[in-house]
Amino acid sequence: MEQEVILSVKDLEVKFNLRGKILNAIRGISLDLYKSESLAIVGESGSGKSVFVKTFMGLLDANGMITNGEILYDGQDLSKFKTEKDWLTIRGRKIAMVMQDPMTSLNPLKTIGFQICEAIELHQNLHGAAAEAAAVEILNDVGIPDAANRIKQYPHEFSGGMRQRVVIAIAVACKPNILICDEPTTALDVTIQAQILSLLKNLKDKYDLTTIYITHDLGVVANVADRIAVMYAGDIVEIGKCEEVFYNPRHPYTWALLSSLPQLGIKGENLFSIKGAPPNLFSHVEGDAFAPRNPRALKIDFVKRPPYFEISPTHKARTWLLDPRAPKLDPPEIIQKLHQEVSGDV
Repeated sequence: MEQEVILSVKDLEVKFNLRGKILNAIRGISLDLYKSESLAIVGESGSGKSVFVKTFMGLLDANGMITNGEILYDGQDLSKFKTEKDWLTIRGRKIAMVMQDPMTSLNPLKTIGFQICEAIELHQNLHGAAAEAAAVEILNDVGIPDAANRIKQYPHEFSGGMRQRVVIAIAVACKPNILICDEPTTALDVTIQAQILSLLKNLKDKYDLTTIYITHDLGVVANVADRIAVMYAGDIVEIGKCEEVFYNPRHPYTWALLSSLPQLGIKGENLFSIKGAPPNLFSHVEGDAFAPRNPRALKIDFVKRPPYFEISPTHKARTWLLDPRAPKLDPPEIIQKLHQEVSGDV
């Protein structure tokens, strides 16, 4: 059965003007987001993940601009929106975001209840006692005990994990169709991370949300994502179902990201790290952006940008290694081992 596309991005380009120089932050991305799915966008810091999703909500910094492409949602092209009035019909109400640092998302001078009720009154048209009752219900949904009393408290009276639950409650209170979670567990310890991810998974089912996770850690999204998009230097270099990207990765950058997982480290040996640095996006990127850091790069990688090659109907990667004329290269040993362990070959 064909999945329903809820948001469609076509050939999106985003540039920033920084002290008179132009930075090419997003370089021609196309992506379809399917209704009720969980999509994880992964990549190193600076790869353009947050900038990409901020274009869905009109949250680009003042020096950022969409220079090409479309963002199609609910019969409208969001890339053409110019005013705050336009964006307020989408932001929060249709597409909401959970930021990575709850302390900068919450107002320290307002009670938790006031901040949740504000979202409810704005987007659900409930007021007074009805809004407060809805706020208590949402706090219960996000796992905060004694919610009826805790809505009277202030952010500093909550732990980091509890504050992140409040931020999620405010986003969900808007009753959005799409929930973007930008590094939602970065500032939390491992046990709280697992609780927050489990909570987001439950809320997705209860409220029929389409969720997007932004992260640099592939391990974080292993249990929550239906599909994974791997971003590098402002482009999606590989995209596929979670199991396809984890157990049959085909782009050298995905190999490098997976090899960097601490879980795959071998006792007594140094952890794998990706050598070199991402390209300078103030300059035009020739060929495959990852080529200078790829020890297996082909000559053509430095000359011509690869197209997408289809691995399966749901899995594609932008690498010349998939061209039928390319030499046959096996993935690194650590990736083969991961594949074998899952296949039951070892």
